[in-house]
Amino acid sequence: MRVLIAGAGPAGASLAVQVAEAGWAVTLADALPSPERNAYSSAALPLADADRLGIPGACRSTIWWGWQLLDPDGLEHQWWAADPQGVVLDFAAFRRHLWDQARRSGVELLNGWRVQLDRLEARSADLILTSADQQQHRTVDLVVDATGPGRHLLKQAGVPVESTDDPLLKGDGVEWLLQGDRGNTARWRERVSFMLGREWMPHGYGWVFPMAQDRLKVGVCRLAPPDQPKVPLGTSLQRLLKRCDLDRLPVLDRHGGRVASTIRQQQPHGTGALWAVGDAAGTANLLGGEGIRHAIDSASVLSESLLSGRSHRGYQAALRQRYGWRWAVSNRLARRTWWGLNTPEADHRMQRLIHGLSGQTSAEHLSELLFGYRFERYGWRLLPYLN
Repeated sequence: MRVLIAGAGPAGASLAVQVAEAGWAVTLADALPSPERNAYSSAALPLADADRLGIPGACRSTIWWGWQLLDPDGLEHQWWAADPQGVVLDFAAFRRHLWDQARRSGVELLNGWRVQLDRLEARSADLILTSADQQQHRTVDLVVDATGPGRHLLKQAGVPVESTDDPLLKGDGVEWLLQGDRGNTARWRERVSFMLGREWMPHGYGWVFPMAQDRLKVGVCRLAPPDQPKVPLGTSLQRLLKRCDLDRLPVLDRHGGRVASTIRQQQPHGTGALWAVGDAAGTANLLGGEGIRHAIDSASVLSESLLSGRSHRGYQAALRQRYGWRWAVSNRLARRTWWGLNTPEADHRMQRLIHGLSGQTSAEHLSELLFGYRFERYGWRLLPYLN
């Protein structure tokens, strides 16, 4: 079986390894010429998931032990655990690891190549591959769209990526990598910090994540209603940096990205010989903008579906089963929270929620809520956000 996967992020690269090890002939193409380019992902993963997914220690920039939330007034609220709670990835190193793993599995890896769909049938596809100075034509048995929220091949094939009753919720973000020192990074070490409130980021949130070598990843993400005016991301990030006294630190890298997902994952995940995986299949969770661990899990679901001969509908059902009912609830919470976080009333509601968590929960329980989407403990507080 010949398969081409367009997009060598966590989902595409993981899928390539799995089907190659099953004996398929796999080509993995990515528009980026190197794994260091646009390494956009703060990737504060739970430690248990980092271990479950086999992420090597060399790809784990640092470990974190606690949560820090800065409320709309800028007050800090902290929760600490006795044991490590998660890791912050070095995403460039992780992508390099995935690409090396793919090569060792016999995958043909094409860096700096874009994929265009020329013809799509039920059991084959003709593709045009283009690099800076070459063009190739390929015919494959299966093609996989792993191009992220752009969903480039799905759109070329005319596959609807949303429905009227389950529309795409779209967000965007920007992140800077800063170089600090032992003094000015002390406030942010060993914890993941989130900033919540319209003065931090209207219709969204900000973050500061610690990295190795006294570096910080600082960013903002926005998930706004489509008909609302938007404050420029750069303006909000600059304001956050100044408010956190980080605006004088040297900037090592600037990158940005998008997120787009639906609440119930009702949209088609492919047609004919075309399949979607990762963010292209709507696996990014909107509550915290998470993508990596869900993308890798979706690769496992698609690999199993392809190797067992499932239909597209069967693959979609398997994905929904993997994520469960908590997924839809968390995305409803995301829409309610981020869309409405642009008024004094919303700030007040956010303050009450954060203050309600203070002293009544633990770092472990907060991790279960924000990473495991376990809402039962807080159900009565979260009900207003579901209306």
